[in-house]
Amino acid sequence: MKFRLELLTSALIGGALWSAAQKPVPLYLDDSKPLESRVQDALSRMTTAEKIGIIHAQSKFSSPGVQRLGIPGIWCTDGPHGIRPDVLWDEWEQAGATNDSCVAFPALTCLAATWNPEMSRLYGESIGEEARYRNKNVLLGPGVNIYRTPLNGRNFEYMGEDPYLSSRMVIPYITGVQSNGVAACVKHYALNNQEVDRDHVNVIVDDRTLHEIYLPAFKAAVVEGGAWSIMPGYNKYNGEHACENPTLLLDILKNDWGFDGVAISDWGAVHNTEKVAQNGLDMEFGSWTNGLNWGASNAYDDYFLAKPYEKLINEGKLPMSQLDDKAARVLRLIMRTEMDRNRPYGSLNSDEHYAAARKIGGEGVVLLKNENNLLPLSPSKTKKILVVGENAIKMMTVGGGSSSLKVQRELLPLEGIKEYAAGNGVEVAYERGYVGDVTGEYNGVTTGQDLSESRSAEQLIADAVKAAKEADAVIFIGGLNKSDHQDAEGTDRNQFSLPYNQDAVIEALAKVNPNLVVVSLTGNAYAMPWLKDVPAVVQGWYGGSEAGHIIADVIFGEVNPSGKLPMTFAKDLTNYAAHAAGDSLVYPGVNGDVVYKEGLNVGYRHTDRLKRGNVNFAFGHGLSYTDFSFGNPTASGKEFDGEGVFTVTVPVSNIGQRNGSEVVQGYVRDVKSSVERPDKELKAFRKVNVNPGETENVTLTFDKSSFAYYDPSTHMWTVEPGKFEILIGNASDNIIAKVPVDVKETITWSDSVR
Repeated sequence: MKFRLELLTSALIGGALWSAAQKPVPLYLDDSKPLESRVQDALSRMTTAEKIGIIHAQSKFSSPGVQRLGIPGIWCTDGPHGIRPDVLWDEWEQAGATNDSCVAFPALTCLAATWNPEMSRLYGESIGEEARYRNKNVLLGPGVNIYRTPLNGRNFEYMGEDPYLSSRMVIPYITGVQSNGVAACVKHYALNNQEVDRDHVNVIVDDRTLHEIYLPAFKAAVVEGGAWSIMPGYNKYNGEHACENPTLLLDILKNDWGFDGVAISDWGAVHNTEKVAQNGLDMEFGSWTNGLNWGASNAYDDYFLAKPYEKLINEGKLPMSQLDDKAARVLRLIMRTEMDRNRPYGSLNSDEHYAAARKIGGEGVVLLKNENNLLPLSPSKTKKILVVGENAIKMMTVGGGSSSLKVQRELLPLEGIKEYAAGNGVEVAYERGYVGDVTGEYNGVTTGQDLSESRSAEQLIADAVKAAKEADAVIFIGGLNKSDHQDAEGTDRNQFSLPYNQDAVIEALAKVNPNLVVVSLTGNAYAMPWLKDVPAVVQGWYGGSEAGHIIADVIFGEVNPSGKLPMTFAKDLTNYAAHAAGDSLVYPGVNGDVVYKEGLNVGYRHTDRLKRGNVNFAFGHGLSYTDFSFGNPTASGKEFDGEGVFTVTVPVSNIGQRNGSEVVQGYVRDVKSSVERPDKELKAFRKVNVNPGETENVTLTFDKSSFAYYDPSTHMWTVEPGKFEILIGNASDNIIAKVPVDVKETITWSDSVR
């Protein structure tokens, strides 16, 4: 009987397996087949209602798939510095999960300051692994909006003032994220350069400036990085909201650049069904009925791309072809992510991720000033250190807007300094110095810190001064924070100077201790009225989970700083072109319009033309604990015909006493042009590590785009014949050599990749 039962069981199982093996797998489920064939097969099986269903949200951060067909939905997560904790299905409150903590990576300003695409790839791979482990399909980042004004509260999420630097740094971030089967969603496309009135401000900018300054990083992300998704911003461009803008979404993004991914709205950035349906947006996300600030809970069917869109389709007022294109793009995204059975599994809070955060942060720290080689501090000579400043003890991973995180752990700067000092026989004392923001909560995540303080501002300074007199060295750790009107989404800064009376604290410390180091944790430039009295200044950015180790590594010389500024640190706000004339129409706008009258003169393109002394630290500036010298550059020729590349090779020698890295920067100048052009523009760079006493040859590569300007009359990129110069240096204001180049004939080409 037992034998017969086993035979019967085997027969039943074998029959079931045989039956399953004979059942054909639908084409859209077979990921061995061509992607486009699968997309079209799935689309052909869907009803109109199902197509509508997949192009709008079903919860705060997810959209539905097609249950009938076994097609999964999409789950988004905020970035770009870490994976945001989960919120409730239809509320912004925390879901209360205990397994959604993450590693916080350094802010993107810090990543840009590495000037090292290899660090960007490491960043993207690491954060992509965390997103994949949490089973997120779309990472809402990175951000590449240009640093137009240092008052922009969201600059810390972006990659600086230069379109070329941003372009080169965004590509490996995207490829790193997407190597994990997670889509990067590049934001905020385009011209989202301020938070003041960001929901409605209308940007008026000329075509040359748009194409030469504000679009290149987005184009690189799409054309070279292969981004699977992109996020239009809240603002308007030429009277149309970015999410409903045919010029940005149809003409440029999808037609010229050949974007085959999904344009995903910022949360609540859609305003009109007919416009958004016809002008290129593919998915709508948001909160409540209108997506932003009014309505009923669980009102996703009332979104502009939901029932209202379906009604217009069914009435024949809008074409099915537009809906098919949107649905096909969403299906393509799903198949590239959730339905890719070969994508990695990811990892979360791993030792490797903490190590990556520390490495990236250490390479991004910028040594701005170091008189008399005060840094690095030597434990043999510095036995008693005083640390002053609230930012030494305040968690910075909570706050700032949608990039706020719930971290597994965050090592604070004071803790990192104490950890190193304890192992090297150094005594460390601490004084508050000033009180900034004692709160520690954002969107339901709390730091758990008690930063309350009963002493007056005067007493805090007096106590810090008294302790400073007894210390061998003083480290002031201040800057901005993630509070409103500091570095935060939704608000811009109210002032260029440091808040909370920090200047007075620094000046008081400088008077009583000559060995003062100022470490600034910010995502923005700021005024430094005390600069001449402070021997050492370090730009530390926001370091994330490893902030304490990052600061200590540089202060004590475990890491030789090699970061370079990705934006200009001007002396005064009026030194920036957007603020030079004090014209409210230029910033923050008048009656809803903001006019970019400065045109191409953004960042160093403007400040390098000013007289010396108006800039504290130029774009590209950054010191080292060793010294470098550049040899005479050699070029691949004297002429450039537009074909192939033109190269310049520069010998870089380490003439100091320790290993270090230098960034060779190549700027291009059109000596005589028929149109106005900047005095110089970054068009190549390379970071190189050199041992003491050795020389490395660094080759910079230039192609036709390096010499071109955008001609709005023809919509063509144009290189005029004539003389050019390639300027070699290690900062925009420190040009060491010039290489002449002759272009013999006019070169033109279209922006279209089709």
